[in-house]
Amino acid sequence: MHVGAAGGGLVRRAGRRNSGLAPETGAARTRRARAIARRLARRYPHPEIPLHHSSPFQLLIATILSAQSTDAQVNLVTPGLFQRYRTPADFANARREELEQAIHSTGFFRAKTRAIQNASRMLVERFGGEVPRTLEELVQLDGVGRKTANVVLCKFGVPGIVVDTHVRRLSRRMALTAHDDPDKIEQDLMAVIPRADWCAFSLRLIYFGREVCDARRPQCPSCQVRDLCPSARYGGFPPWMAAHRAGRNGRAGRAGAGLARAAGPASGRIAGRASGRIGRGLTAERRPRGVPSGASGRRER
Repeated sequence: MHVGAAGGGLVRRAGRRNSGLAPETGAARTRRARAIARRLARRYPHPEIPLHHSSPFQLLIATILSAQSTDAQVNLVTPGLFQRYRTPADFANARREELEQAIHSTGFFRAKTRAIQNASRMLVERFGGEVPRTLEELVQLDGVGRKTANVVLCKFGVPGIVVDTHVRRLSRRMALTAHDDPDKIEQDLMAVIPRADWCAFSLRLIYFGREVCDARRPQCPSCQVRDLCPSARYGGFPPWMAAHRAGRNGRAGRAGAGLARAAGPASGRIAGRASGRIGRGLTAERRPRGVPSGASGRRER
């Protein structure tokens, strides 16, 4: 990808769609993005995946559970869960009611149980009980989209950009992308961040989003990257994100109404929106396939 050409097109498109977004060349954006990455690396020199796990398979299960939940809640559930169910075959053959009870506190437990068991069966039947190491194979699993796949690939040492709710918000606030779609944000960040830093940069944005660049109360005056962030002059609420916020507020009622239908039949991917918000865990995605809108509102990307 030619960063300069792509970046320039991004700015021109952003200028038409998002009033207030200052023009910036692709080269300038790349320099600014890498300066941000260096400062975040000083703050978080060794970021760790917040979901507790001891194997790629455990991380896969934990990421599915984190949709519409918090990493902290998932971390309360998984020790006992992984003590009882140790392999994909164990999960695939588990009694549905018992597995639902074990993960009940993470929310949307019926849909998650189906996704976990379907994914576990596929691991046993197609991959010899092993977690695959390519994105193309991982996204075939129930409950797994690009973001969840990239989380697992990072465990294998395969670089990937993980676009969760924090990465999505911060990349837009920092004007590193003009897009709202996670897949497009992923591509934009890949174009400006060195490949070797993709996993760590994603985790650093996640931690920074939790601690400093909060969705409702961003700490712009004390932010250590404020001189590199075009949103700082707007207190973290720039005009190029105003239309997006208005649109999501309008969808909140419809998505929230769907929550009551979460217990319905589902076999697709878990994650995404609830009441107009992206799920809270590390791997909360945008649009699940086959899962009622109550479980996510939109399909995982």
